[in-house]
Amino acid sequence: MSLKNLNATKIPKFFKSKLNNFRINKIYKSFEKSLNISEDFIVAVSGGPDSLALAFLSKIYSIKKNLISKFFIVDHKLRSNSTKEAIMVKKILKKYSINAEILTWRGKKPSKNLQSLARKKRYDLLIAKSRKLKIKNILLGHHQDDLFENFFIRILRGSGLKGIISLDKKSNFEQINLLRPLLDQKKEDLVFISKNVFNFYVNDPFNDDEKFLRIGVRVLIDELQKKGLDRKKFNTTIKNLKYSNSAISFYVKQNLDENTSYSVKKNLIILSKNFFQQPYEIIFRSFSKVISIIGGRYYSARGKKIDKILSEIQKNSFLKGTLGGCIIKKVNQTIIISKE
Repeated sequence: MSLKNLNATKIPKFFKSKLNNFRINKIYKSFEKSLNISEDFIVAVSGGPDSLALAFLSKIYSIKKNLISKFFIVDHKLRSNSTKEAIMVKKILKKYSINAEILTWRGKKPSKNLQSLARKKRYDLLIAKSRKLKIKNILLGHHQDDLFENFFIRILRGSGLKGIISLDKKSNFEQINLLRPLLDQKKEDLVFISKNVFNFYVNDPFNDDEKFLRIGVRVLIDELQKKGLDRKKFNTTIKNLKYSNSAISFYVKQNLDENTSYSVKKNLIILSKNFFQQPYEIIFRSFSKVISIIGGRYYSARGKKIDKILSEIQKNSFLKGTLGGCIIKKVNQTIIISKE
């Protein structure tokens, strides 16, 4: 895409001037190729360099493609100045013709698993807004560094194959697309855009707190790079693991298609005896998917709880239980899963 073509799309003068920067223009071209959609979208903005760069790039994309783009800042209210900070980010974006709305996490905050629960709440707020606006695409600011960090975090937590490669450019939850068009971008390039375009970004103090696992993993990755970790080869490894994951997903879909019956009227799924006569990984993922569908939750139930119920079913000692917002009941040779 040439700058001449960009000029022809009535992109505001300020944005065009920034795209004259060779490095920024190169990042935008990669972003445009990665996103590649022709539908309206929502953009999640935190105020960090990743999401501000996403706001800039996606704003240009929406103008060029003549799409509606809505920008939302989530105020988790986890710090005393979080609301003031969200308002500041909103004002700065508005200066550059990016109108954002603040979504607030209200109610009592947890004392444990803070980052994980805050992330879940952020998704809940964004997905609720997307449904209200009838926009089925949400853009998230995850980048290449997040992809690598997630890999090590999931290994340290004992995750399986699906967990360690769980960040995809596109995932889906109840017909809402979660898009990560920056997964090919390095954090340093996104910081460059934020500084060059907005001359601003928020430094989250949690990022300097060693008690959070992600920060420890960043230190680990830095040390591994000093000892010769090759990011390109690492990225290739993740891609190869994704191919293996796709093969497993194929058989999970087959198991769901052939060995389940869904009652729309009663909102329940019946699992046949054959459902459980597959390799364990296929059973585990299929069962987890069913729980997610009926329970209506973005995050799956914990693996240990799923393992426990599956073990009881296979030992023929299971009668009834609850998991992930679902009631699970054995009836003759079948398992019936309904909304709790």
